[in-house]
Amino acid sequence: MKHSIGIFGLGVMGASLAKNLERNGYPAVVFNYTYDLTEQFMSGVAQEQQFTPARTVFEFVRALERPRRILIMVTAGKALDSVIEALKPFLEPGDILIDGGNSHYSDTDRRIAALEGTGIQFIGMGVSGGEQGALWGPSLMPGGDEGTYHYISSMLEEVAARAEDGAPCVTYIGKGSAGHFVKMVHNGIEYGDMQLIAEAYDIMRFGLGLSPGTIAEAFHTWNQGELSSYLIEITSKIVNFPDDQKKGVLIDSILDQAGMKGTGTWTSQAALTLGEPIPTIVAALHGRALSSLTEERQLAQSIFPKGVNQIPGDPAEWIRKLGDALYNSKICSYAQGFALLRIASAEHQYGLNLSRIASIWRGGCIIRANFLDLIKTAFEDQPDLQNLLVHPTFSEQMKDRLNEWREVVSAAVGAGISLPAMTASLSYFEAIRREKLPAGLIQAQRDYFGAHTYRRTDMEGVFHTEWE
Repeated sequence: MKHSIGIFGLGVMGASLAKNLERNGYPAVVFNYTYDLTEQFMSGVAQEQQFTPARTVFEFVRALERPRRILIMVTAGKALDSVIEALKPFLEPGDILIDGGNSHYSDTDRRIAALEGTGIQFIGMGVSGGEQGALWGPSLMPGGDEGTYHYISSMLEEVAARAEDGAPCVTYIGKGSAGHFVKMVHNGIEYGDMQLIAEAYDIMRFGLGLSPGTIAEAFHTWNQGELSSYLIEITSKIVNFPDDQKKGVLIDSILDQAGMKGTGTWTSQAALTLGEPIPTIVAALHGRALSSLTEERQLAQSIFPKGVNQIPGDPAEWIRKLGDALYNSKICSYAQGFALLRIASAEHQYGLNLSRIASIWRGGCIIRANFLDLIKTAFEDQPDLQNLLVHPTFSEQMKDRLNEWREVVSAAVGAGISLPAMTASLSYFEAIRREKLPAGLIQAQRDYFGAHTYRRTDMEGVFHTEWE
């Protein structure tokens, strides 16, 4: 029996996607360089499930229908390059390689270029949703040749998550490396979102002195309204989860050092290259880096006062205001990500449809949230919308919450709580709404020490002043 799809790489994500594909009518041949992992996978599937294990690359390719469709789920970078080289001698024109890993978008462009002329098609596909998403329905972001996408689209639609309106959380993203670029920005937004939620927790736990149970209830309540999202939902469960090793909650015993795998850094680097400000996302990246400065933090604790001051006032009222501040801050994080996608689409000629991207992020992925419906509609209304903050839907919401946002940030900073992402979101908003920024002074300084020139507001032309 020939199989309709091959899965190369049986780590957590590869194994989960293989089971998802088979369950939805796509019998899979599976392969892993380490055969004991293949055996481990096969031992965990039912006898009636249609999987065929392969011991060699040749056996793997031979078991596939033509044109062959191969989903590669290996570590990004050199490992993926070696897999492509191992497969190439056995492939034919029309065969399709799908990279479902977190590859850097520039590597995807390089691989597409390297395969040009061979007839072998290459799809760079972002996959979001973690292990459970891969198993039961992820958000999929395939980019590359549009004709090739349509050959695999029905398969991807079957295994993708479904939004509440039933739409599959997959669409053709765009040319070249568009799929991996969009997945990278998705992860950047995720960094910002997670940091903002952590800061809200920090304010409640230490600034307001609330119990884990009360904090869990606050997150649960938020998740019933406009803040409803996957990350808010799981946070409501995490913050009051009991520690099975000792009395108390588990979060108190988890080392406060946040890890990262590179996509947040890549997003920040891409934004700097393209000249698009994404301060919330960058602040979240720096927040993780700060958490790892163990020696510096210990030294500082021996010099400066420890802990934070209590924020005075009614905790219930502060929770309400904090929900408003968190909503506005989260919108800024998403706005920055979509603004980066807009400018990258023009720069790299991706042809991104931002409304469709918002649509496929409504289910399956880590940043899925109710307000993505509003984002989807905003870009449907105005496909050339430069920034979500100026769309009436979001501008009206943010104006209604502005005073509470400022109050929360002021109170938390006054209490000695670090808010890198929330203050970055607020500063981003304050800068965008200002008629005049102090950048004129910076330009004057540049002209003073480097004769970099400046423009005037009251006349045309480029000017330089002899300041001495």
